[in-house]
Amino acid sequence: MNQLIEWLPLLAFFVVFKTVDIYWATGTLMLACTLQMLVHRYRTGRWKPMHVATVAVVLLLGGATLFLHDKRFIQLKPTILLGVTALAFLGSAVIGRRTLAQRMLEGAFPEPLSVPHRYWQVLNLLWTAWFAVLAVANLYVAHNFTEAFWVNFKVFGITAGMIVFMIPQVLWLSGRTRPDSAGGA
Repeated sequence: MNQLIEWLPLLAFFVVFKTVDIYWATGTLMLACTLQMLVHRYRTGRWKPMHVATVAVVLLLGGATLFLHDKRFIQLKPTILLGVTALAFLGSAVIGRRTLAQRMLEGAFPEPLSVPHRYWQVLNLLWTAWFAVLAVANLYVAHNFTEAFWVNFKVFGITAGMIVFMIPQVLWLSGRTRPDSAGGA
C-alpha cells in the first residue's frame, strides 16, 4: 500500500498527460503530491521531508507552468529535486554520524549490516554522483527531445535507472547481514 501511495502522483501525471496535455497533468501532479503528503501525515502522524520538499517544488514550478503557460518550469522539477537530493547526500558525508546512504540502505534490511564506515562513504558518494547525473540528464532530455519523450523519460527512464542503480548495491549489502544478537532467544 505504501509503495502504491508513493507512485500515485507520478502515475496520475503520466495518465493525464497521455489523455489530455502537460498543463492538466501538471495540475494533477500538484494535487496528487499534496494529497500524498497529507495522507502520509494522517496515517503516520508526521511529515515526510521528501513529500514536503516535493510539494513545495511542485507547487512553485507547477504554479509557474500553469500561470505562464510554459512547460519548461515543470520540466525543471526533477532536476531541482534530484540536485537537492545529491546535495543532501553530499552533505551527509560531513554532517552527522551516518551518511544518508547508510541510513537509507540499513533501513531496507531487517537484520544489521556489517559494512565498514569507508564503504558507506563510497556508497554515499556513488548516490551523490548518481543523483547529479540524473539531474543533468533530465535537463538534457527536456531541452533536446520532445515533450512526450521527456515525460516517458521522467516516468520510466529515471525510475528504471534508479532500480538498475540500486540492484547491485542491495545484492552486495544482502551478503553483509549479520544475525541480530539482541533478538530472540
